[in-house]
Amino acid sequence: MMDEQDERPDKRAERKSKHAAGDSRQKEQSDNEKKFSPIPQDLDEVLERLKNEVGYGTSFDIVVREMSFGDKRVAFFFMNGLANSLLLSNLINRLTFLNPDHLSGDAFKMFFNEYLPSSQAVKQEDWNKILTSVLSGNTALFIDEEPFAIDIDAKNFPGRGPEEPSIERVVRGSRDGFTETLMTNVSLIRRRLRDPQLRYELVRVGARTQTDICIAYINDLVDKELLEAIKDKIKAVKLDGLPLADKQLEEATVKRGWNPFPNVRYSERPDVVSAHMLEGAVVVLVDTSPSVMILPTTFFDLIQHAEENRQTPFIGTYLRWVRFAGIFASLFLLPLWILFVMHPEYKPSALDFLGPEKTGKLPLVVQFLLAEVGVDLMRMAAVHTPTPLATAMSLVAAILIGDIAVQTGVFINEVILYMAVAAIGMFATPSYELGLANRIVRLLLIIAVSAFKVPGLVIATTAVLILLCTERSFNRPYMWPFIPFDLRALMNIILRPPVLQNRFRPNLLRPQRREKMPKPE
Repeated sequence: MMDEQDERPDKRAERKSKHAAGDSRQKEQSDNEKKFSPIPQDLDEVLERLKNEVGYGTSFDIVVREMSFGDKRVAFFFMNGLANSLLLSNLINRLTFLNPDHLSGDAFKMFFNEYLPSSQAVKQEDWNKILTSVLSGNTALFIDEEPFAIDIDAKNFPGRGPEEPSIERVVRGSRDGFTETLMTNVSLIRRRLRDPQLRYELVRVGARTQTDICIAYINDLVDKELLEAIKDKIKAVKLDGLPLADKQLEEATVKRGWNPFPNVRYSERPDVVSAHMLEGAVVVLVDTSPSVMILPTTFFDLIQHAEENRQTPFIGTYLRWVRFAGIFASLFLLPLWILFVMHPEYKPSALDFLGPEKTGKLPLVVQFLLAEVGVDLMRMAAVHTPTPLATAMSLVAAILIGDIAVQTGVFINEVILYMAVAAIGMFATPSYELGLANRIVRLLLIIAVSAFKVPGLVIATTAVLILLCTERSFNRPYMWPFIPFDLRALMNIILRPPVLQNRFRPNLLRPQRREKMPKPE
């Protein structure tokens, strides 16, 4: 009896939760039904709604062209500058061939079914959807006394052609890069991956911007759980808009807080993106952005460059090691030098020449902090300076200001030298976001060493390592294959393997098919 009494409250609670879930589903369905708005059959009412809702008659780029074909009044609604005028002209010419004597409401349906491909025109009965479609570049054809509109795909976005990315340049390799037009970027990937399993799913985010977001993956390779997690996070974004495109989407989905290390790898190269997709990664393309997000990513993905795979395995490995050394120097060269200067007893006898002959008018820590700020100022000035003046600005900043600062005693020669080495190592980092994060870590290490000497360096380094080891990118360990340890994958990072020896896809992505190629006989 006691067991039955204990079970009754649980059953009641379960029934209540089911009823609540059912009520929420009904409410959600009713909300979706409210969102549906039928298209008025009266063309005059359509024009009046266009004036009130989208600013027809006020905004000069909103175009409505009224025409008559036979006994039917029609109106073309499109955005000036986003519509393909040539396609619309051909469409109007074809409409003039309709016989007025046999024209009826079904004639337009038959016309579009017979004379236009299905991919170019569809019938739309929802007012809100037709408005969003036109604002995205399509053209709407409203027909008097008809409860629908014809949604015509006649986009013609202004944009530039594919160019070589300014960040991910290579000596050997393709020169095309992503642009701000989504269809161009999709085509660049499709050109390299002629795989029937390649999938492009379109999602719109932003209540006002209605930004097109494309989720791309290879269906028989990608981990379905990872794919669904990414799609759920993107669909759950509730923002007014994404005017800054992919960066705002990253912050809304990853939600990293104040962690400086990037959890997303950006790339503007179609070959790099295609290579990651062949390993089972998911990529996200955002309209109006030339950068593509590769998900998930690791710390070691961010320090690899396409140039390594454009050279022989030996040269690629050498380039990779040089890059690793540059990144290590950008992080630890300045803190270690400050530590050796402040505590010469820790300095090996072979490094006695590292000490400065004079310390200058300012403390060494202050000199390094000022030099860090100076490098950032020069970088920002180079970005904002017109290209013809950028070279002159760099010469003035690097030579004149640096030389005068040394002569006046504000800086010593060693500070300028080691700061330059650290800056070069930072700029050698393939990921711009990781380079900025490493700069923050370097500042933290410099301050920790100056304040707490050896314990400060050890504690700060340990804190950064703990942060990296506990970080996850879409539920994948950020420091893989170091933690958790994977020897095969770690060797593929230390060495650039030959193509025929790189037979397996990384375990991190949990691909449906591990092998890239059959085992050689």
